[in-house]
Amino acid sequence: MRSIWNGAISFGLVSIPIKLVNATESRSVSFRQIHTEDGGRVRYKKVCELDGEEVPQAEIGKAYEDADGTMIPITEEDLASLPLPTAKTIEIVAFVPAGDIDPLQMDAAYYLSANGVPAAKPYTLLREALKRSEKVAVAKYALRGRERLGMLRVVDDVIAMHGLLWPDEIRAPEGVAPENPVSVRDAELDLADALMATLGEVDMSTLHDDYRTAVEEMIAAKAEGGEGVAPPATGEESGGGQVIDLMAALENSVRAAKQARGEAEREGEAVEVTPLKSRTRTPKSTDAKKTAKKTAKKTAAPARKSMAKTPTKSEAKSTTKSTAKSTAKKTTAKKVTPRKRTA
Repeated sequence: MRSIWNGAISFGLVSIPIKLVNATESRSVSFRQIHTEDGGRVRYKKVCELDGEEVPQAEIGKAYEDADGTMIPITEEDLASLPLPTAKTIEIVAFVPAGDIDPLQMDAAYYLSANGVPAAKPYTLLREALKRSEKVAVAKYALRGRERLGMLRVVDDVIAMHGLLWPDEIRAPEGVAPENPVSVRDAELDLADALMATLGEVDMSTLHDDYRTAVEEMIAAKAEGGEGVAPPATGEESGGGQVIDLMAALENSVRAAKQARGEAEREGEAVEVTPLKSRTRTPKSTDAKKTAKKTAKKTAAPARKSMAKTPTKSEAKSTTKSTAKSTAKKTTAKKVTPRKRTA
C-alpha cells in the first residue's frame, strides 16, 4: 500500500517514525458525464480567468481570497514552515477509554506503519501499551493543509488512526426528534426485544453492497446489447407516512426473521400478543352493521305488536274470573222474582 504522509508519532519524549496509509477504499461504481445527444464525453477544463487559456496541473497553486477579492498565494513551503509541532508529527495528547469518543466524530481511517527498522521497537511498545491499558490515544496532526484530531487504537498487530471531527464541527440534534410526545407500551417493547433477539448478531464480513452488484449486472447486460435487468418482483407498495398497526408489524417481523433464519416456530412457541382493536372501520363493515340494525328493528316491531295483543297467563286468568263474576251477577238478577206490593 502506498503511503500518503510520512512523519512521526510523538509519545512523550519517544519519537516513532511512521508512514500513513489509507485503511479504506471506495468500491462504488463511477460514472462519466456524457453528451446525451451523441454520447461524447463531457470534460472540465481549468481555465485562467485572465487570459482564458487552459492551465496544466503543474502550474496550478493555492491562494487565499481576502475579503476584498485579493488573492494571496500560499505555497507548500509556507505550510510546511508553520511553527506547529503537528506539521510532521502525530502528537499524542491523552489516553482515554474508547467509550469517551463520540462515534459522530469518526472520519477517515488510516494504518500507521513503522518507517524503518529502528522504528519497530518503539512502535511495538506503543501498540502493546494501548492493548494492556484498553484505552485509545487522542492525538493532533496536520494533513492536507489543516490541523486535525485523531484517535489511535490497535487493530490486530497494527496501530490504526481514525480522523476525528473537532467537537465544534458536530451539530446539535435540534429539531430532529419527534416534536409530539409519544408513549410506548411494555408489550411493544417486549416485541421489539424479541425482534432484536431473533435477528441476533451478524458476521460483518458477510455483508456486501447489493446496490453495487445490481449496477454491475445492469452494465454487463447493457454491454451485451440487452435492456438491462428486470426489476425485482415486489408486493404492494407501502405508502410513506401510512398509519400501521405497530404491534402487528412487530409480530410479523419476528415471524419473518425466524423464518429467514430457518427457525420455524413450533406449536406453543409463538409470541403471545395482545391484539390491538382497530381504530378504523372499512366502509363495507360499517354498511353491514347499519343494515343489520335496520333489519333487527323491523323484525322487533311486529314482535312487540304481537306480544302486546297476546295476553299472558295471569292476565288470561284474571280476565276469565271477571267475566265469570259478571255473568253470574246477570244470571242472578234474572232469576230473582220481584215481591208483590200489598195494598
